[in-house]
Amino acid sequence: MASFRKSGNVWQYRIRYKKPNSDDWKEVSKSGFKTKKEAQLAAHKKEQELMNATEQGKMKVSFYLQDWLTTYVKGKLQPNTYKTYRTVINNHLIPHFGNMDLVDIKPMMYQKFIDGKLEEGLATETGRRIHNVAYQALKRAVINGDIEKNPCEGVSIKKREVKKIKFIEPTLIPEVLRFLYKRGHIYGLFFKVLFETGMRKGEAAALQWTDIDWKNETITIDNSLNFQPEENEEILGDTKNFNSERTINIRTSLIKDLQEHLKYQNQRKLYLGDLYQHNLNLVLCRDDGSPLPKSTLYNVFKAALETNGHSLLPIHSTRHTHAVMLLESGADMKYVQERLGHGSMQITSDIYAHVSKKIATRSLEKFDEYMKEIE
Repeated sequence: MASFRKSGNVWQYRIRYKKPNSDDWKEVSKSGFKTKKEAQLAAHKKEQELMNATEQGKMKVSFYLQDWLTTYVKGKLQPNTYKTYRTVINNHLIPHFGNMDLVDIKPMMYQKFIDGKLEEGLATETGRRIHNVAYQALKRAVINGDIEKNPCEGVSIKKREVKKIKFIEPTLIPEVLRFLYKRGHIYGLFFKVLFETGMRKGEAAALQWTDIDWKNETITIDNSLNFQPEENEEILGDTKNFNSERTINIRTSLIKDLQEHLKYQNQRKLYLGDLYQHNLNLVLCRDDGSPLPKSTLYNVFKAALETNGHSLLPIHSTRHTHAVMLLESGADMKYVQERLGHGSMQITSDIYAHVSKKIATRSLEKFDEYMKEIE
């Protein structure tokens, strides 16, 4: 049964309903209708959808997944995680399973679905991402009593050949930075921070002055910028995962660059006064304190690579470049893992295996030369 109310100049409907085989009431609402009649028509349509989705005591997969997304993911996990889950559900799970009853998904059927996704050419990591969303959603369905067993349990995901990471040759970095500094001091500094710390672009864009320990020359990474926040979403959120929260040492030269930048920023604050976005307290931002747009960062980085004759790479390649420089300078894999904030050594070693092999070969050659000298 739907109820209606007017808030300001718009109408809202609210529908209470029960899921199949459950005594728990749930609620769905929507506002923004200009007239009560519009709200009534929309509510009637929604009631029909709910009735069709839960007819004969069963539940359609499309209905369940959208309900799970709203109830257990939105507002409880990070905005970027919610968007990733929503994309997987809308682009992969619902097109394949949406019209089925939830109880009709079987393990072999699901295994063939995952196999088919990889045969379409999707990367193994993408397949794992799709599987993770499906597994978590149907795990909750078991807990709630909607199904007896999780059909995603025990799935086998074929491992495709790991693509080689793409990074910028370290010797080219000074030229790339020179170009970026010419385009704007803030762009040069932003990418210098990326190259020297291995931060993700969202982590660097969310860096606040309180994250810098001047005395110990460290940076604490515990936020990530939401470049495209939706309505009512916070612009600053948590990092990608628990392991991504970390404190890293930085070079004295970078500390000095940041101190000079702070002086410049303080001048801008005095000049703009209340027009400056003091509340964000961002380090790497526009002159008014607002976040740097993702599109602008991509465009200047693209121009820097093109100007220096380098193939086009995503900004994330600066993170790989930092790892390569660490490994080439003699850092061990454990240190690289902790500095980049990977969840495990396995992730780090899988990504940089071919780089470490190259370095190991070079190290053995040096050892061979050394032994020949003392023999």
